[in-house]
Amino acid sequence: MKKYNFNAGPAILPQIAIDNTLEAIKDFKGTGLSILEVSHRSKEFDAVMVDAIALFKELLSVPEGYQVLFVGGGASTQFFHVPYNLLNKKAAYLVTGSWASKAKKEAELFGEVVVVASSKDKNYSYIPKGYTIPTDADYFHITTNNTIFGTEILTDLDSPVPLVADMSSDILSRPVDVSKYGLIYGGAQKNMGPAGVTFVIVREDILGKVDRKLPAMVDYRTHIESGSMYNTPPVVCVFTMLETLKWVKAQGGVKEMEKRDTEKANLLYAELERNKLINPVAETDSRSRMNVTFVLKPEYAELEKDLLDFAKARGMEGIKGHRSVGGFRASLYNALPLDSVQALVDCLKDFEKSH
Repeated sequence: MKKYNFNAGPAILPQIAIDNTLEAIKDFKGTGLSILEVSHRSKEFDAVMVDAIALFKELLSVPEGYQVLFVGGGASTQFFHVPYNLLNKKAAYLVTGSWASKAKKEAELFGEVVVVASSKDKNYSYIPKGYTIPTDADYFHITTNNTIFGTEILTDLDSPVPLVADMSSDILSRPVDVSKYGLIYGGAQKNMGPAGVTFVIVREDILGKVDRKLPAMVDYRTHIESGSMYNTPPVVCVFTMLETLKWVKAQGGVKEMEKRDTEKANLLYAELERNKLINPVAETDSRSRMNVTFVLKPEYAELEKDLLDFAKARGMEGIKGHRSVGGFRASLYNALPLDSVQALVDCLKDFEKSH
């Protein structure tokens, strides 16, 4: 039976990235060694790191004055790396979901934190508007896509202070004006590669301005100076990420990804609006193109397990909602083909007919 992968992360990867990684695990670039065992200081792997940084910069049109880092630890470590490096007196946060809330909590260990707006009042089902960013903040932090609740910021905001964005789950899904940001970070395990490597795009002139001393591993300047090789990087993850970046470029780049992702999301949201059993969760003007969340209408709530079982029998993987909110979630990342979304739509239609 064919499987349709809607997992929220680790998530679907381009098949060519998987195949090329398997080959590298058997024999990395003709070295006679597996990439699992090759030295990260070898010229062969050094070329992988250099190429990955260069291609990532190319795909996002990263301007001069910015550095790209690939490090370990996941986006959750960036929750404290960011304030460690940038928060001297006060930071501002937009709280739009669980990850944004966790990032704010970490920042509170380093100084004053102001919440400019929050959508917690409606269980994070919308992106707040009309808030004021304090001009005396050291930075303003946002989470552009909320994997659990299915909302997304689809524009590059204007900020009077350095803008910091967690783009873990929507990076490479649309063109980004990097010049509007002081720092962008995220885990790779959605649109960029497997779990285990974290990207950071940072404008160099915002660094070195806090009063505190920084541990070497936390200081972004350490990783800039070493080309992301201060310590052993997640070698295999970086290789697979490079193969994924090559695939994105071969498909037509980030603009093509945005076109495809919009088409997939529109197809699924149209069915959720039409289906008599289902309610979409996120408010219309805040809906994510990456993570589509929905629930059964109250009068059909008892059918939740039936729908999950029905979908699983049709090959749908990963559509159960996050354990903290329940319901359903379909993640539509770059590598997910349109026919997978059509298969889910057909599945929902057939379930409706049978009930």
